[in-house]
Amino acid sequence: MSVHDKIAQQIKDNQILIYMKGTPEFPQCGFSAAVVEVFNQMGKPYATVNVLEDMEIREGIKSFSNWPTIPQIYIQGKFIGGCDIVREMYTRGQLQPLVEAAIS
Repeated sequence: MSVHDKIAQQIKDNQILIYMKGTPEFPQCGFSAAVVEVFNQMGKPYATVNVLEDMEIREGIKSFSNWPTIPQIYIQGKFIGGCDIVREMYTRGQLQPLVEAAIS
């Protein structure tokens, strides 16, 4: 299985998935911490992949999404964006409906 196949399967298996540095309990960068804070404020379940544990995933996710930075957020199989995009969507009230639809 290629790294892109593995990533595609992870995304398929999780309605809300965050590729991040570290874990929700111990984020390893400020951007990952900010994304976790947004999702925790919504109080809805989400899954994470710690890219620091797997260098193949860490590099593969960048080419998979054609997005150069981490964290990366996927909701219902769709790439949403990174930290700034997610925070802006949350502030504008655009993220919450996506999350609600994903978990209903």
